This record gives sequence, structure tokens and C-alpha cells, in this order.
Amino acid sequence: MSFSAASLRAVLDAHAPAGATGLVVALSGGADSAALLAAAYLLGATFRALSLRAVHIDHGLQSAAASFREACAALCAGFNIPLTVIPVIVPTPTGASIEAAARDARYAALGLELRPGECLLTAHHSEDQAETLLLQALRGAGLKGLSAMPICRPLGRGWHLRPLLEVSQGELLAFG
Repeated sequence: MSFSAASLRAVLDAHAPAGATGLVVALSGGADSAALLAAAYLLGATFRALSLRAVHIDHGLQSAAASFREACAALCAGFNIPLTVIPVIVPTPTGASIEAAARDARYAALGLELRPGECLLTAHHSEDQAETLLLQALRGAGLKGLSAMPICRPLGRGWHLRPLLEVSQGELLAFG
């Protein structure tokens, strides 16, 4: 099956908690999250009449950070979707990777941003899932670690949904 607004709806129907109050797309500025936002936009208010908004985390770690922020703003303006940009400072403890520190800072900020009952949608796809599983196996993770990324988990005052875990990056790129 190729990725579409209908396939996104099917995953959300199956996994979005009954008490969900809105959808929030985590928008990085890349093609994967842009495709997710476009599909969510095409759903409109037809998915449980839930509101849709986007959030962009600005780590400021890359020279292209301003370009990513501007791309997110332009995309949201084109769809008339509210966008919140959250700047974060990434502390790097001794011995920790900058990627891990950035991920921790990002999820902390996203958790604080969620309003009660909102579902944060991230564009993790099947290749991300496979990479996570492989890394966990190489680290000698136990059963919990080898289960990789869940489709839905609590986050802040809402939930974190990964509705694209069975979608390939190629399908996302073809959609966008």
C-alpha cells in the first residue's frame, strides 16, 4: 500500500486514543515530516473533528537551522496551519552524544508543548524503525529495547504517535 491521507487515517483510527483533543505534527523542515503534515492537512477536520497544528523545534545546531525554520513557516502558511517554533538549548553532558542530547531536549520541549489530550505525530518511518532495532541489538538491549519504537506512547499531557512506522521513506518522498 502506498502512503496517502487515507492510509494515515487508518493508522490514526486504529491507534489514536479515544480521548484525543487535537493533532500536532512535529515538523523538522525535512521531506518526511512535510509529507506527514500534507497528509494530515488533507484529512482536514474529518478525523474526529480534531484541530491540527504544527510545532518546529529549533536546536540551532546546524548552519541550516534558519532555513529549516523558514521552510516550516512557509509550508504551514501555505496550508494555513498554525505553527509554533520552539528554540531549545542542547546541553551536552560529558560522554553523551550531541544527537542523544538533542533528542532528549526535543522531546522534553515537545512534551511541555502538548496541550491536554493532544497527539504529537512524528514522521518516523520503517527505515527509522529498522535502524532503531539494529542499534538496540548492537547495544545488547533487553526485550524492551528490542521492541523498538512503539506506535503510541504517553508524552507530556498527551500522546506521541508514530503513524508512519510501516511506511517506507520512498513512499513518503513519492507522496510529497
